Amino acid sequence: MSSPTRTAAKQAATGTLIGLALGDALGFPTEFDDVPSILGRCGPWREMALPEPAYISDDTQMTLAVARAVRTAMDGGPLTAERLTGPLRREFTDWYHSPDNNRAPGRTCLTACQLLDRDPDRPWQQSSQTGSKGCGANMRVAPLGIVPGLGDDQRAGAAQLQAALTHGHPTGLAAADLTAHAVRLLAHGADPRGLPGLLRSYAYENRGRYRHDWLGDLWTHAHDATPEAFITRGWDDCLAALDRLTAALRTPEPELDPCLAAGDGWIAEEALATALLCFLTFPEEPLTALRRAACTRGDSDSIACLAGAFAGAHLGADAWPGEWADRVERHSELMSFGALWDA
Repeated sequence: MSSPTRTAAKQAATGTLIGLALGDALGFPTEFDDVPSILGRCGPWREMALPEPAYISDDTQMTLAVARAVRTAMDGGPLTAERLTGPLRREFTDWYHSPDNNRAPGRTCLTACQLLDRDPDRPWQQSSQTGSKGCGANMRVAPLGIVPGLGDDQRAGAAQLQAALTHGHPTGLAAADLTAHAVRLLAHGADPRGLPGLLRSYAYENRGRYRHDWLGDLWTHAHDATPEAFITRGWDDCLAALDRLTAALRTPEPELDPCLAAGDGWIAEEALATALLCFLTFPEEPLTALRRAACTRGDSDSIACLAGAFAGAHLGADAWPGEWADRVERHSELMSFGALWDA
């Protein structure tokens, strides 16, 4: 693991956020197409151009919502569930009402945000969709991997809390926690070749741990016998996805759609595994990793935004050419958070 000085020097926070948005913008137009259709429209996948204009989807919109909520919560002191819940709730309901919320948002996010908005005094656990492990919770969690000053328990708890406000399925919580942990490891200099093993160890360490101080009584809304049984289901799903990732990395086939090996990415553990497969196939070629992720039959923008976050955390801001980074929608706000957290 690298020193904090090296991490700041490579501007990992800026690299993560710009990479996430670029992956989102590249994958947004291809999200509902199969690979032959994408190739027919875009040409060879290794030469895919960033769209003009480079619009983001709800993936980056909600990433920025999490970033703003975390900044607000930490302005008042150390990050806790009590400080973070209100800002998250406000940011998510503001997003729900935004006229820009027209970028194919996920049904789970819309349903949960509608319920959060309907009765501000209603406990958020009653709005959480405990049956949904869609990828909408881990596509937006990257800020918690790069914000400085958090302890391991704060980072994990906050990652799970931001997921739980909408996607209360235990796999949504575990995958968001793993995604934030992966970003943190890469930002601090972890060797990509060892990343799957590090994530597997983290999953085993946390497999039976229910974070009562961050999640409250969420588990009671899912009809599991105990809180430990509830959260274990999520970690076991993620461990199975990491098994598929490890198998795919043994015999990489970069010309094949990565969804064939790791899943289509509509659900949380598959989005994580398939994005990691794209990144780890091309760990030193960030644009190639983004293009591979965007040219997939599955949830291309979410897969590509996560691949971009991993590549940017690993390589820093210089991973992204200026002619791409400068054109992505919400560039100024992304850069401002990068500057804040790289300082």
